[in-house]
Amino acid sequence: MARSPGAELALLLLGGFQSMVDDVHGELAHRGHPGVRASHEFALRAIDEGAGTASELGRRLSVSKQGAAKAIAALEKLGYVEREPDPGDGRLKRLRVTDRGHDMMTLGASLFDEVRERWAAHMGPEQLKALEAQLARLVASRPSSVEAAARLNEDLGEVT
Repeated sequence: MARSPGAELALLLLGGFQSMVDDVHGELAHRGHPGVRASHEFALRAIDEGAGTASELGRRLSVSKQGAAKAIAALEKLGYVEREPDPGDGRLKRLRVTDRGHDMMTLGASLFDEVRERWAAHMGPEQLKALEAQLARLVASRPSSVEAAARLNEDLGEVT
């Protein structure tokens, strides 16, 4: 079967994403955050931005309520999320990112910046800026990167 240049490009982009994520996950584990997955970061961001229930989180990440509940359970187990009584309805529990969760998000962001700096040193800062600008133009009309990455994780079976 003939090779598809389009499929090859998709695999290169996926490989670049996975390379960055693997580097960051390894360093997060080394710094006291073992077991973190890319989907956890996306879920934490969504919760921090107001997705306070499994239903809201599922909608925000384009995953099922059950998938969101699995992610929440994993985040609770890792100590990144807590459930608190809803101030308006005591029967409901709202999600809140813990201090540990915020620490991991901050550290993860700085680690992604470090990976980006290594890439800039490897390929040249101008080439990296050009790559970023082209990718930004190509995805400008697409859903947010968090939603797209969450869908990718669900497609690959990495919801927890």
